[in-house]
Amino acid sequence: MIYEASGRAREYFELAANLYTGCEHGCVYCYGADVLHIPRAEFYRRAVPRQQGDGALAALRKDAERMNARGDDRHVLLSFVTDPYQPADMEFKLTRRAIEELHRYGIPVAILTKGGLRATRDFDLLGPADLFGTTLTFIQASRSKSWEPGAALPAERMAALKEAHDKGVGTWVSLEPVIDPSETLQLIEETAAFVDHYKVGTLNYSKRLPPEYTGPRIDWRTFARSARLVLNALGKSYYIKKDLARYLGEAEGITVGEFPK
Repeated sequence: MIYEASGRAREYFELAANLYTGCEHGCVYCYGADVLHIPRAEFYRRAVPRQQGDGALAALRKDAERMNARGDDRHVLLSFVTDPYQPADMEFKLTRRAIEELHRYGIPVAILTKGGLRATRDFDLLGPADLFGTTLTFIQASRSKSWEPGAALPAERMAALKEAHDKGVGTWVSLEPVIDPSETLQLIEETAAFVDHYKVGTLNYSKRLPPEYTGPRIDWRTFARSARLVLNALGKSYYIKKDLARYLGEAEGITVGEFPK
């Protein structure tokens, strides 16, 4: 259940766990269905626990025991290929129980969700060693509804970030995919007061988007320079992913600051 991430995913966190199969947020840029070789309509329609009953939690517990036995206290990300706080979790509540299991073995969690205020239900479990993050793509609610029809609106995601920050939980934002660079830069400025770390990427998987979602042609070099300039001016910790860093002449990702690890 807990696995070592590879490739682009590893630029976020080394370890992850996906408690559900499918995601009801229905983001048009989602790669989850392709990774799992599931028809997109099926992937979006109904999320279910990866194993029946408490099977997913039992598998998670075994992996957490092994991590604890070897002294591995790296963060476990919830989640890469699904969302831990999509509507289905209001029924199954796997995410809360997973956090409790990981904490029982001294393992910190990192959350990545577009569930917005749904996630605040579990903020009582999160401490200074944990991390709470969300993906931000747009400022405009109408554009978010078009691209991410089942996800919480941007203002709600930002409200959840602020609440986590106010509770002393480390906060981070995934700025990927970048669909409109001007909105991405505005998002940095809008959230800088309550976000501790940013991970900035590009628009991967763009060839898989429907024709109506092609978006503007992006000058990635200009965007990379602008993002770095804004982040530096605000004194923020950030990581520019390899796919974007290459437009700045760098072969590896660019790290400024040490958070999150």
